[in-house]
This record gives sequence, structure tokens and C-alpha cells, in this order.
Amino acid sequence: MTANPPSVPPAVVPLTRYTKEELTEILGDVEDPFGVAHTGLTWLAKEQHFGIRREGRLVAHTGLVTLPLTVGTTETEVVGFGGVAVAPDLRGQGLARLVVTAAREHARTMGPRYGLLFCRPQLLPLYQRLGWQELRGKVVVEQPEGPVVMPLHTMWTPLRDGARWPEGPVRLRSLPM
Repeated sequence: MTANPPSVPPAVVPLTRYTKEELTEILGDVEDPFGVAHTGLTWLAKEQHFGIRREGRLVAHTGLVTLPLTVGTTETEVVGFGGVAVAPDLRGQGLARLVVTAAREHARTMGPRYGLLFCRPQLLPLYQRLGWQELRGKVVVEQPEGPVVMPLHTMWTPLRDGARWPEGPVRLRSLPM
């Protein structure tokens, strides 16, 4: 009788491309894959992508993009996290934790002091377990017709030791990610 080898967590890898086809590979061909169509928002594409493959199939993803932000009178940049997706048949196995954590480690090398993401209420506990903190108060984001208040929850994470979120009204000076 041979012993089973120890379980090896799947590797998170940078993706050279991430298109609608890759999203469909993860989530299937669904009309509103992230459950945010009701917001009516226009979203910004991410520039860097990280994924997990299992038996050749892309099963998880997180995307990153650097964006300008104003908090009070402080102008800064954030690394926006978005497009977090895990295949429905593989949820609950820690893949979101792996891909978001790996993307956050990469984001630490990108320069900004903060990571930022937007999420639906039911995802707050997941991100809180991953060390993200909810921003209280309104967050204004850009849209083609002008600035609007973000209807989703906003969360942040420090990307540098000792980074604290500044005080004041928050305005993302781009489309949300």
C-alpha cells in the first residue's frame, strides 16, 4: 500500500492574457458573472492578471491595475483589485485566498501604499478573513456621465508596513476596477 503524497496547494501564476474566454472558462457563460450588473457601472479593465490552473483549466483569477485616488486633500495611487473569480464547482477550497494573496504580494512591489477593491455585501466576510478592512462612508468613482457614489462596499489593505488609510472623503479618479 502506497501513501498518498502530501497535498500541494495549486500554484498561482501570472497570466499573459485574460479575456472573456478565460472568464467563461472559470465561471461559465453567464450574463452577469460578478453579480454587479444592477449597479449600471462601467468598469475599468485590469492590466495584470494572476490565475490558478487545475488540470489545464483556469479555475481562479484576480486582476490588478494602478489608479489615482484622492482622500481628503491627499493625492495618491492605489492598486485596484478586481475580477476575482473562482470556478463554482471549486469554491470553498481556498482558491480565492490563494489568488488574492498572491496578487497582493505582487501589488506590494508596484509602489502604492494601499490596495482597494469593491465587493457585494456577501463577500465582506471573505475579504475580512484575508485581512482587508472596510472603508466607511461614501466613495466617489468616475463614470462616463460623471462622478457617482459607489453602490458596493469598498475595502482596502495596506501594501506597505505601517500604512494607514488617510482621513477624508474618498474619490477614485478613474472608472472602478
